[in-house]
Amino acid sequence: MKRRSQAAVAVLLLLACALPALARHETVDELKAKLASAKESDQPKLCLEIARLQLDATEKAYQASQLPQAQALLKEVVDYAQKAGDAARQSRKHIKKTEIEVRKMSRRLQDLKPTVDVDNRQPVQDAVNHLEHIRTQLLMQMFSEH
Repeated sequence: MKRRSQAAVAVLLLLACALPALARHETVDELKAKLASAKESDQPKLCLEIARLQLDATEKAYQASQLPQAQALLKEVVDYAQKAGDAARQSRKHIKKTEIEVRKMSRRLQDLKPTVDVDNRQPVQDAVNHLEHIRTQLLMQMFSEH
């Protein structure tokens, strides 16, 4: 009897661990729809998630040499990172988290840049520069409040 209960507990633990992995990830369009009606304090998180998903797609598009699509996606990464920064600063919520996530995106783009054809690197560098500007604004707000 004790073995059965131990086995049942083990099965339940496995299911509990597997459930988050099976959770459905929201699409960019679903996140954009959520963003339209989100509270200002929830907007940074949604914008960062959209930017992260678009960055994933940007990397894949560059790897597949789909330059027009990659550059359009890159623009969305910057636009949504900017929206996240603006919302964080206006709501005065999630500023540190937003800065950290924008820094991670900037580093990913810096890592991507050497893999992109030399003639097509400038838009990636421009995006890095813009993300660094967003970070600077966030850091200035974080340290000027004290």
